[in-house]
Amino acid sequence: MAANFKILVHRNSDNLHLKLMGDFDGSSAFELVDALKNNCEAAGKVFVHTGCLKNIHPFGRDMFHNYLNCLKNRRIRLIFTGSNAAEIAPDPRSEQARLNLIMA
Repeated sequence: MAANFKILVHRNSDNLHLKLMGDFDGSSAFELVDALKNNCEAAGKVFVHTGCLKNIHPFGRDMFHNYLNCLKNRRIRLIFTGSNAAEIAPDPRSEQARLNLIMA
């Protein structure tokens, strides 16, 4: 994991908020997917806040997209927010679009 990467997890009502901070690399991608797997069960929407990411390594982004396949049988509505949303979210036309991805 990038030494300065952190995920803050917060719930309100049926929404889950994951605030990503620091540098996003391959280990960070695995940590994000793990946070999704462990916390998304009762969440109607999952907001992934990307505004506090400093560097997004292409390898980390690619690993995140690949790891998302392990969530394909779950009904998750992922909403990416912040200045880095377009860079980290998968292409909505890709296989991961089955997760009902939104960029806000």
